Amino acid sequence: MGTNAVIVIPARFGSTRFPGKILAPILGKPMIWYVYRGALQSTMANEIIVATDSEKIKETVEAFGGKAVLTKGNFPSGTDRVFEAVKDKVYDIVVNLQGDEPLIKGEILDLLIQELINSNADITTPCYAADESEAQNPNRVKIVTDSMGYALYFSRSPIPYYRNNNGSKEYLIHIGIYAYKFHSLKKFVKLPSSELENKEKLEQLRALEYGMKIKVVKTNYRSYPVDIPEDIKVVENLLKNKEAL
Repeated sequence: MGTNAVIVIPARFGSTRFPGKILAPILGKPMIWYVYRGALQSTMANEIIVATDSEKIKETVEAFGGKAVLTKGNFPSGTDRVFEAVKDKVYDIVVNLQGDEPLIKGEILDLLIQELINSNADITTPCYAADESEAQNPNRVKIVTDSMGYALYFSRSPIPYYRNNNGSKEYLIHIGIYAYKFHSLKKFVKLPSSELENKEKLEQLRALEYGMKIKVVKTNYRSYPVDIPEDIKVVENLLKNKEAL
């Protein structure tokens, strides 16, 4: 039997900086349509589910032929919402694809699934290489890995620190998409929040602090998440120019 993988898109209607952004129009279509379209490009996932707290988002997804489930309750994170959507089902791998990644490509999701199958990691997540100017942005999370590609630390600060200030500096920028082995996801959502997680406000640090293994997959894909209304124009321009397609 093959691996049974599901992609879950947590889609909360409320957003501190951009309420209702999941349904924000991008070239005439709601953002969730683009995210779902990217998920459909995966050749390794057996199912795609939008997990939402909003009847309106559920209706929008179903209107374009997608599958959505209502996850009622106050969840501490999108990961908890993802687990709520799959906890009573049987999967080998669960991919947590953020609902604000309209330019995601299915091949990235397949890379994460394949790496999870091939390694002893609990979680896989992607990154791309960037220069120092991008690394200075605290909203771009940086990663350092060991020699086998497993995450040592995630930080909003530029890491590693280059003591010799000569030559070019390269940083690994994290893309907030995760593939979990099902038992690892089940374990993760039961863990209490951790000290470093609370300091950096980075949920993935909880996994590291409790000894879980995160394999980092390097890609050429540049993430363009929609965090604020101004990001919509950036995504629309990329779509028009086909740079991201």
